[in-house]
Order: sequence, then C-alpha cells, then structure tokens
Amino acid sequence: MAPRKFLDNMTGQNGIVPVVVVDTAEKKTQSPSLLDADEFRRQSHQVVDLITEYYDRMGDYPVHPSVTPGFLRNLLPPDAPFRPEPDAFSSALKDVRDIILPGLTHWQSARHMAHFPASSSTIGALGEALTAGINVVPFTWAASPAATELEMLVVDWLGKALHLPESLLFAGGGGGTLLGTSCEAILCTLVAARDRKLAEIGGNRICDLVVYCSDQTHFAFRKAARIAGILRDHCRAIPTCHHNMFALPPTELQAAMQADVEAGLVPLFLCATLGTTQTTAVDPIGELCAVSAPHGVWVHVDAAYGGSALVCPEFTHVIDGVEAVDSFSMNAHKWLLANNDCCAMWVKKPRVLVAALGPEQDLILKDAASEGHNVVDYMDWTITLTRRFRALKMWLVLRCYGIQGLRNHIRNHVRMAEAFEKMVKADERFEVVTDRKFALVCFRLRSPDKFGGADKQAANQLNRRLLEEVNAATSGPYMSSANVGGMFILRCAIGSTLTEDHHVSDAWKVVQDQATIILRH
Repeated sequence: MAPRKFLDNMTGQNGIVPVVVVDTAEKKTQSPSLLDADEFRRQSHQVVDLITEYYDRMGDYPVHPSVTPGFLRNLLPPDAPFRPEPDAFSSALKDVRDIILPGLTHWQSARHMAHFPASSSTIGALGEALTAGINVVPFTWAASPAATELEMLVVDWLGKALHLPESLLFAGGGGGTLLGTSCEAILCTLVAARDRKLAEIGGNRICDLVVYCSDQTHFAFRKAARIAGILRDHCRAIPTCHHNMFALPPTELQAAMQADVEAGLVPLFLCATLGTTQTTAVDPIGELCAVSAPHGVWVHVDAAYGGSALVCPEFTHVIDGVEAVDSFSMNAHKWLLANNDCCAMWVKKPRVLVAALGPEQDLILKDAASEGHNVVDYMDWTITLTRRFRALKMWLVLRCYGIQGLRNHIRNHVRMAEAFEKMVKADERFEVVTDRKFALVCFRLRSPDKFGGADKQAANQLNRRLLEEVNAATSGPYMSSANVGGMFILRCAIGSTLTEDHHVSDAWKVVQDQATIILRH
C-alpha cells in the first residue's frame, strides 16, 4: 500500500475524523491522461478496423441471433473491474467481436427486411464519430454559436430538399430543429398545442381536451398524450379499413370532432401519418386539415418513415395540402443515410413551442454577444437541456451525397421493392395485401383452398408459421409482421444500405420454398 500521512493520528479524539492525504505518486498513477492524442489515434484505428471487418463479414451472421434471454450475463463477468487489465481496450474489443456482435440483430445486414430501415452510410457514421469527438453541448446559442447556426441552416436545407412549404422553414417565419426521434417531436408539439389552447379556454379545462389519430397511428402518440396530461379515454383512434388502404378517413374524423364539441369537450390535436408503421398508409393531409381548421385543432404530420421519400419529386403528391399543417417531423436516420439518431421537426410558429418549453425565468447565463439579437436557444424547443450536435452529421450527409445522391438511394430501394412486389403477384399462392406506397411490401400466403380460401383464421395461422420458418432459415431474410383488418400479414421492408437485387430475389426464393414445405403438410 502506498505510504499515507495523517494530520491527526489520534483517531476519534474529540470527535475529529482523521484526514487522509494521498501520496502524490499514487495520485499520479490513478489519473492517466483521458484524452491523450496518441492513445486516441491508436485506439480509434482499432475501432475503425473492427467496424470495417464487421461490414465485410456481415453476410456471415444470421440477421437475427438464436439466443435466449440472459445469455450475455453468463458470458461476461458479474462485476466491473476495479482496475483495468493491461491493454483493456483491445481486450474489450475482442469481447465485442466474439461475444456481443453474434448476439445482435444486424440492422445493417443486406437481408434485414423487417420493421423499417435504420439507414447507415460512411459519411453518417463518420459524422457521428466527429460529433462525439468534439462533444459540444449546444443548449443555447452562446453555449456553441456555430452548432446552433449550423442546425438552423441544416433544417432549412433539408426542408427545401423535402419540398416542405416555406412557412415551416426559418426562411419563411417558421423553423426547425434536430431531435432524437419522432416520439420527442410528437410530445413537444402536443405540449405546445396544449398550452396554447389552455391559454384560450383556461388551464382548469385540461380534462376537456381531446386528441385524434387513426387506429394505425404509432403508439408513440398515445404515450405522448398521456405524458402531456390528456385523459386516456380522450384519445380518439379513428377506425380505418382495407377499402381505403388503412388511411385516416376525414368524414369519420369530422364526425368524432363534432360529437366531442356537442359533448362539451375541446378538440386539441390531430396526428396524421405519412407512412404508418404497419402498412405505410398515407393519411390525406389536405382533407384532414380542412376538417380540423374550424375547431382550431393543431395538425401534426408524423412522417417518420415516409418523409425521406419526399426528396424525390415523384412522391411529393402524398403531402398535398401540407401548407395548412402546424408541424411536421421525419426521421432522417430511417432512410436518409444519417445514422441514429436524427429526427427533424419543423413548426410553423416557433414562438408557441418556445412559450411551452422555454424557462419561466432566465436561469442560465446568456452571453453578452447574443443580447439584442433574436437568437435561437434550442433548449427552448425540446424536452431536454443537454442536447447533441446532430446538425454536423446531417450537414455532412447533405454536403457529401447531395440531393441527387439521396434521391438515387431512395429510388433504388423503391425499385427493388417494386421487383419483390411483382414476384409476389406472379405466384398465385400469394397476394399483396395493400397498395405499395414506398419500399414496403405487405403480402400473405392464401389459404390452400385452391389458393382462394376465405377462412381468415386458417390463413392467419398459415402466415404466422410461414414467417417463423422464413426467419428461422439461416441464410434467409429477416422479415416482420402486422395485423390489420383482422389479417396477419408479412412485411418485407427494403431499406438497408447494403441490400442489392440478388438479396431481394434470394429472399423471395426462401419465402417460396418455405411456403411449398408448409403447404405439403
């Protein structure tokens, strides 16, 4: 043990607790340089090598691991090390390679066709690394002026690329920010709408507020409504049907709002969706805004997935009427090559957002340079004060790939999804359940009764088994499912950056082969 000196060696005398002074040599050994440039260079090369090897070997991994809950606890020590082992970083990377990677679902795999994409790119990953390395905290303009101003620039760049109306951009009096996910965007805008409405009708009427969505809207909206203080039974999920491809029907929304008004309640907020999770249904934005306007309802568009497609002019028709919405959000990390996490949110009236989320008093010192200027302090736009410099990553993606590069990326996936859809339609044993909007194909195996059986329950059981067998195939794709209109369907979502045509045709062959085996028994 290192030598110690006691200022008072009479332990406990007069109630005095001895003060221990640690030897300088011991202190030195316990406090190595934590940001050593040479070590960073050496270790970062190891990380890049591991990631490169991972992408090279991606095809060797089953997309979804065959593990049981608790498997990792049995492979790693139960306690953190008290002191690091020699060359601990290299040893830890070996565990990443040998233990952690085999237990992951590989979202970047070319054969990952479940859920929605979590797009990745060289520039997106390097931008994320650069952001982490610089590690600034741009909660106010003064805290990191260039970070704030780059974010303002980037959201206008991105909004223009997505063909959003100028009224949602800083250039047109609106404005945007970069958050983590659409869940945050929904909550922020819902709180802003709530406070604006309560300022009109009185804060004691919060229990009269009603919010609206469709039965296909992501659960994140209901969750946000509960957090914002909306009563559980005041969240109206308007039923959809197969006839209109599960889009939110304006007539039913109008009837629900009118019924609530007649009951003395107050319509507050509508969450319309551009590309629902289950089937990528597209709600008719213009018609929904027309229904909502007479009641002063805040209309938010959740375009988490479908928003990326707006970079291509041929998809802009899906947001007809978007000029009337109050806010809009999309996840650039889903399909626009900006690695997790990166959600862009735009609002028509930023002052309403700031009024709801900004501090009631000036608790944080502001820099004198910002006084007298109409600067943006992004802590007033979001839930958190501490926030990440996401704008750097998004700026690099836009600058290095360009709008044309992003369009090519989207169009390539849409083309492959169209090819998969044609293969499904060419096999009489299968049917495409919904109209393909983007790069998701929803399909199912028909009941074997001459491939036209009407037994829904039998068809559902058949397709559950098919999905299990497809996902169990070692070399096969990983797909997901949905249950809409009482139908269990398979979802093939094309969107991995690494996916090529042969992965799509190989995936369809696995589906066909498994269907053949199932139908034989």
